[in-house]
Parts: sequence; structure tokens; C-alpha cells
Amino acid sequence: MRIGELARRTGVSERSLRYYEEQGLLRPERRPSGYRIYGDADVAAVRRIRILLAAGLSTTQISQVLPCIVDDDGLLIPSCPELVDELVKHRDRIGAAIDELAATQANLETLIANQPRAV
Repeated sequence: MRIGELARRTGVSERSLRYYEEQGLLRPERRPSGYRIYGDADVAAVRRIRILLAAGLSTTQISQVLPCIVDDDGLLIPSCPELVDELVKHRDRIGAAIDELAATQANLETLIANQPRAV
């Protein structure tokens, strides 16, 4: 299938698919004309990429993670033990960022609540 069909089947823009290719996340075949040709495996790969992006990983991290991810009927399972350690660290960084944002939000709420009201 060509890039437009992959975009339709995955709901991902052609621009994003080209970006994934630039980042080494997708490796379509090329026809002599230069057209990209994708297979059904690429549909699944795009789905995995989107899940990992939604989990907060960068495309650089995803390129390292993808070889260690097994798709078990729609459930992504890490197959490399060291990957789990990295995912735990990433989760902990996200948790710390959430805590920081919650503290910032509480400070703003206090400032807003203490604002004198105009009569």
C-alpha cells in the first residue's frame, strides 16, 4: 500500500508517517519511482509507535524501545528486561513532573483566592 492508504488505515497524517521514516521507526520499501510501499506490518508498527508516543516517549526513545516490544493481541509487552527498568525511570520522571505541576497549580489557586475582589 502507498502512504495515503497507510495514513487512512492508521489515522496518522502522511507528514507524520514521513517523519517516522526519517526517525528510523518505519522502513518502507521503495519502488524505482521513489514511491513508498508499506505492508500490513507497518499498520501494526504505526499503532505501536502511537501508543508509545502517548506514553510520553520521544521518537528517539521509541527507536530504542521498538525492537524490545512484542504485540500480544493489542497488548504491548516489553521483551527485554532492561527496557522495563528504563520504563520505570521514565514513569518516575513523569510522576515527579506531575507533582511539580500540582504544586504550581496549588500556588496559583492560593494567589487567585487571595486576590482582593473589586466592589
